[in-house]
Amino acid sequence: MLNSQIPKSQEQKAAEKAIKGAKPMNDQRWESKRTPITTFLSSKDELRENDYVMHPAWFVTEPEKEAEMRRRLDAGQTADSGWVDSRIPGLGAGDHLNASCQKGSLTAGRTVLAMDCEMCTVEGDDAALTRISLVGWDGEVVMDGLVKPDKPIIDYLTRFSGITPEKMNPVTTSLADIQNRLLDIFTPETILVGHSLNSDLEALKLTHPFIIDTSILYPHPRGPPLKSSLKWLAQKYLGREIQKGHGSLGHDSIEDSRACLDLVKKKCEKGPEWGSVATTTETIFKRLSRTPKKGPRDAAAPGRPGKLGAIIDHGAPEKNFGQMASFSIGCKTDGEVVDGIKRAVTGDPDGAEIPGGGVDFTWARLRDLEFARRWSNNHRYDLIRMDNLTTQINEEPTEPSASALAAQVAATVNCIQQVHESLPPCTLLIVYSGTGDPRDLARLQQMQKTFKQEYKTKKWDQLSVKWTDTEEQALKRACKKAREGLGFVTIT
Repeated sequence: MLNSQIPKSQEQKAAEKAIKGAKPMNDQRWESKRTPITTFLSSKDELRENDYVMHPAWFVTEPEKEAEMRRRLDAGQTADSGWVDSRIPGLGAGDHLNASCQKGSLTAGRTVLAMDCEMCTVEGDDAALTRISLVGWDGEVVMDGLVKPDKPIIDYLTRFSGITPEKMNPVTTSLADIQNRLLDIFTPETILVGHSLNSDLEALKLTHPFIIDTSILYPHPRGPPLKSSLKWLAQKYLGREIQKGHGSLGHDSIEDSRACLDLVKKKCEKGPEWGSVATTTETIFKRLSRTPKKGPRDAAAPGRPGKLGAIIDHGAPEKNFGQMASFSIGCKTDGEVVDGIKRAVTGDPDGAEIPGGGVDFTWARLRDLEFARRWSNNHRYDLIRMDNLTTQINEEPTEPSASALAAQVAATVNCIQQVHESLPPCTLLIVYSGTGDPRDLARLQQMQKTFKQEYKTKKWDQLSVKWTDTEEQALKRACKKAREGLGFVTIT
């Protein structure tokens, strides 16, 4: 609701109509911000959410290490199953480079390697590594070789990998050989770049803590769990056609590696927001700032270009939606939100910060009812933790008592009423509920994720979670329920 598409000229619209696939990025209004590559390293939570096998360096305490070792043992991801971990003693092992690297360096003194792997299908319908390519920051090839799987190949996946029986017949290099070479190459200063690298690292049976995944770095326009393909990202942000042999001759893993590398370089040159929603849209606050002033209200804020906007929310809104707002007011309760709205609408009595007459647009969020019903992200996490995971698809989420819920609903209604009564004449008031109940959706998504993880390593009768068409339909219903909402509009 707070974002809108950046206006395009008639010439731009006409040019885009002639383009098939992703439309090239228009950066005419973009303000570049050079950013070191270390800014874009995937966090522990991001790696977990994207199914990476975690490197031991991520775990500090003994209980954490033991819990992770048990998890890897159950999943068949330990040394006994052929897995290796890069020789990194801790997450801070490369920090000494921060002080010695040249100021403004995009690599921050790190060794950056882009990697892409090709796989085939072997006996047991497992995926196995057949080719690995490594490219350095300068685009030069560091490693490119074929790998002979331990099991017989039943599908070379030539249409995707480009691998054929003729290419594989003379190959003697084993997965263990490749692992040993990589362990020598990967140091505490090495940052590994790739697209959905979790699949490549799983095929390599190797973990490394310093990862930049372009499928995470460039979020899908419709948000997670959707991910953009590397082909689409290269066309959109690099203006480059890759994987032209898809479906026939297969991919070129060196070409894909270089595309990943260039996407990361583009991010370093343009800034953290490049490639996100911010590159194709602008906030309503920025649009307001470009709207010419006119009328007596605007005379109260001389020296400020354009219209004024304010955001009032729990926490620190200036770090999120409110970065482009003229004024941001952080709150702890809905009562403080109401007071913040009144202040934004009427302005400060002395005009010290918010000018008399208030701002032109105010956005605010009441969240106490959301917290009471445990609909927030923090509470949702409690519902889907593995040790509390429920597997009954019809199980009703826990609700507060009827009296407690009624009291909180009444308090929220009272807040809305106070806001309505404080507004000056001819003010447009929009009240909308946001989402519906998201708890079933979060729980079922976690069930689905657990099933997919276990299905790779366990037999059907050993699965802790079953996922059939019944669960799939329940997920669709939960998604529909979470999307439901209400909205009301009135003019005072």
